[in-house]
Amino acid sequence: MNTSVRGKSVHFDDRYLHVELEDERIISTPISWYKELQSASLFQLGKYKFICQGTGIEWPDIDYHLSIESMLFSSVAEKAA
Repeated sequence: MNTSVRGKSVHFDDRYLHVELEDERIISTPISWYKELQSASLFQLGKYKFICQGTGIEWPDIDYHLSIESMLFSSVAEKAA
């Protein structure tokens, strides 16, 4: 995977985690895939930061890390299934 897949912003709605990439693409995956995020408060979800040169997301309050690359592969695999 190209390491240029870097996050720009993170948004949530009642069903999905949305990550906008620096190249303006948006990856959306079901929040139900991430039990730790699903059970976190809105305050905790809002306190994310990008890590690993923007290729990952960390929620320090809940000690959870997510690779943007894994989100991209998961969303592609789900569409192919």
